[in-house]
Formats: sequence, C-alpha cells, structure tokens
Amino acid sequence: MSGGRRADYGRYAGGPDPLAPPVDLREALDAIGEAMRENGRVIVTGCMGKNAEEITRVHPGVLSVTGPHAYEEVVTAVHQVIPKPIIDSHNPLIDLVPPQGIKLTPRHYAYLKISEGCNHRCSFCIIPSLRGDLVSRPVEDVMAEAERLVNAGVQELLVISQDTSAYGVDLKYRTGFWNGRPIKTRMTELVQALSALGVWVRLHYVYPYPHVRDLIPLMAEGLILPYLDIPFQHADPQVLKRMARPAAAAKTLDEIAAWRAICPEITLRSTFIVGYPGETEAEFQTLLDWMDEAQLDRVGCFQYEDVAGARSNALSDHVAPEIKQERWDRFMEKAQAISEAKLAAKVGKVMEVIVDDIDEDGIATCRTKGDAPEIDGNLFIDDNTESLSVGDIVTVEVDEAGDYDLWGRLPA
Repeated sequence: MSGGRRADYGRYAGGPDPLAPPVDLREALDAIGEAMRENGRVIVTGCMGKNAEEITRVHPGVLSVTGPHAYEEVVTAVHQVIPKPIIDSHNPLIDLVPPQGIKLTPRHYAYLKISEGCNHRCSFCIIPSLRGDLVSRPVEDVMAEAERLVNAGVQELLVISQDTSAYGVDLKYRTGFWNGRPIKTRMTELVQALSALGVWVRLHYVYPYPHVRDLIPLMAEGLILPYLDIPFQHADPQVLKRMARPAAAAKTLDEIAAWRAICPEITLRSTFIVGYPGETEAEFQTLLDWMDEAQLDRVGCFQYEDVAGARSNALSDHVAPEIKQERWDRFMEKAQAISEAKLAAKVGKVMEVIVDDIDEDGIATCRTKGDAPEIDGNLFIDDNTESLSVGDIVTVEVDEAGDYDLWGRLPA
C-alpha cells in the first residue's frame, strides 16, 4: 500500500422469576444502588435510560434518568441539583463543561451531532433497539453549539447522526430561531446556516433520500464541502432486500451522475458489506460491476458478522469465512484501483487543505476537502512547512499521488 495507508478498511436469565429484568439491566440497577449508597445523589444516563420506569421503580431517589447522548438533559439535571452561579465567564472550578463543550478531537475540527436514533430497520443493525427512533436536536441548540465550537477555534464541523438526511422529520421540520432569524429544522436549512459560520462543513452518514439532491447546489456554490458520506452497503437488489434497505441501485447510479453533473468536484464516500447471508457469487459480481460504474472516491468495506440482537442472524445460507475474506480482497482490490486512478488525476492541480499535524521532522499531514479525518486519505507536505500551524487552511499544488494519499508543495 502506498503512503503507509490502511486498505480502508434481550435475553432473560434462567431462574425462578420469569419476570425478572434482563441481566444487563439487573447489573445496571445494582450499580445504581451502590452509587446511591455512596452519596444518595445519582444521575443515570446512557443506553439503560430507555428503562427509566424500571430504574425509578427500584431506585425512586435517582435525580434524573436520560437516554444515550442526552448531553443537554444531563447538564440541565446537574445544574438543577447544583445551581450554576450567575457569572459572565467560564469558571473551571465550578462549571461542568467549558462554553464550547468537551471535545476529544483536535482543536481545529469537531463532530456536530444533530440527532440520535434511526427510523430505519436494516436487518443487520441494532441501533434502533439500543437508541430508539430518530430524535432530532432543536435547530437552535445545534446552531448554538456550532457557534461555540467555531468561537473556540474549530475550523471544520463534521455533521453526524445515525441518519443525517432525516434531520427534522420527527419534528415536522419545525421552525426554530437562531440569532433572531427563523430556521427550519431541516438538513438544507441547517447546513445553509452552518455555512454562515465561515468554516468547513462536512456531511456524514447521509441516507440516499431523493431530497439529498437539494444539497448538491450548496456544494457547487462552496457553501458546504463537496463531500457526501453515504452508506450504500451493497448494490444487488436481492441482497439489499435481505438487508431491508431500498433496492434501487440502478436509480442510485442515476443520482450519482446527476450529483456530478451539478458539482463535478464532489467526493463520494461509502461503506459496503460483503458476505451477507445468502450472498451468491452472482450477487457479489453485481456489486463489483456497480463499483465499476459508480467510481466512488472513498470506500470502506466490512465482512458480515452476526451482531447480538440483529434479525440478520436468523437468515439462511451464511457465507463461509474463507469466501467472505476472498470477496473482501477482491472488492478492496477494485476499490484501491479506482482510488489510485482518481488521485493520479489530481497531480498538478491546486487545492485547499487543512493542516492536521506537523511532526518533528517538519512533515505536515493535511487533508483536502475530499478527505474526512481518520477514515480517508491525507496530503503530505515535506518542505517549507515552517510557517504552517495545525488548523491552518492553505493552498497547495499536488505533485505526487499514491493509492490513497497525495503529496504536495506550498506555492513558491
């Protein structure tokens, strides 16, 4: 591999009481009880929050019970118990989190989660059973968080959720307000508002609804990055049917062509599953043929594995491990060849990159607008980087390409 890149990739316990809660819930209840005995002031949050009635029945003294990723609710509960002092600035000795929130990413980029849960019922996925149906964050809350992040130095917002393009469906696209102006709780209006913050805006996990095409003109205008992360998962209609996903691979090719006609610079990333139960050699070949036509820029691939609680476990004709591995190898060989050709076409072009790191030898690791952190490729600059700092957005000329990475130089 060139450039050193990776190839990209409830049960009840037995016993006398048939009404006893599941083992994982009992363990959680025991942990809550232990915490209650320690100080009597406990806030419960996380995946077990969906069992709020059982938790409060066993431990009526808990202060609050919320579901996973309910950041605002948790902070609100804490401040109700420990009122926040009325001060104008952040006090690290008193405040729970700084104004921009807690970030585990580098200072110059941040993930912006806009919803939780999913309304789809893909047979291989257990997210809806763990996190429930789609729950969109109020648009004013999303914008307030984004503004805080940008004010704290973030140069790139990576918009994420389990189903980003469904944002606002559950709220019937309710109108919210940010800085005194109305904004509908809908993806197109949200990203237009985010673009006003003057930073890169990148969209992840975009389910291929028809209205996604409304985003492409915004990319062509430079309002958001020309990048779509769409998990197609497969291309054969029968496999997609067994996955309980829309079986419209041919129409997807038409959509891709339409997107590229509007925004030729668009980068398309996707993930796929090979060796899905019942996948025949002919069905796998359909996927390879589809890849030849789609010419996706960035691709990840997984070999199917059973997940506890997924409906796909019960499907017949599971594929043998050695066949899954062989298909994965063939798929990634094709994906790598497509990536290599697409990157080779970028040699000689001038493009903007964001600086992610500068090592002790002065080599700068950067990303183009077509590369998300951690999952896509990099662009390396190994000369005249003394003036660069992490988080800078600079213009480079590409002078070399590999299978997954680029190399470039700063203008003289």
